[in-house]
Amino acid sequence: MDPRKRRTLDALLHAAEEIFRERPVDEVTVEEIAGRAGVAVGSIYNHFGSKAGLHAAVVERALDVDRHYMDRAYTANRSPRDQIYAAAEEYLRFYLDHPDYFRMLAFPNEPGQYPAGQELSARLVRSVDEQNARLVAALRHGIEAGELRAVDPEEVAAILWAAWNGIISLAWRPDSLRRTESELRAMLATATDVLANGLLPRN
Repeated sequence: MDPRKRRTLDALLHAAEEIFRERPVDEVTVEEIAGRAGVAVGSIYNHFGSKAGLHAAVVERALDVDRHYMDRAYTANRSPRDQIYAAAEEYLRFYLDHPDYFRMLAFPNEPGQYPAGQELSARLVRSVDEQNARLVAALRHGIEAGELRAVDPEEVAAILWAAWNGIISLAWRPDSLRRTESELRAMLATATDVLANGLLPRN
């Protein structure tokens, strides 16, 4: 890609990420994004087709980054139980390295009324389903191998995902419930350990 085009794309994506973090997409104008990026408004239409297209590109970039982190958890050299622990750790690393991406995916804004927003909301749901499917697979393999007791893997995966999101969200609490990085890591390990031990086969 031409270096000048690359710089324009990166500037627009960076500016859009900042502004979409501050306000809902429906309240943001293309003029604001272009102004913060230091480029002409036409660049948004040239490269992304519309504001909705730019927003979709931002979300897709966040999804790609999230997928990269989770790929490191679900490796063949780990047992299903270890994959669950690794997934919790990688999810925390994703948040610590990319907090704005984490919020965008875990706690998205209302999609608004425009069709592209509805489509993007559906894309986020599919992404969550894709990640949960990997967790479900790890649980199912552990059950089949006798490493974990027989449970509903889809239900347990949803519980784990919800617990991880809830714990990590304590990082931005404005009160005494706020937790530091080390405290979050300890809480995630404890929560995962409690669940994982509860999944062990009963004698």
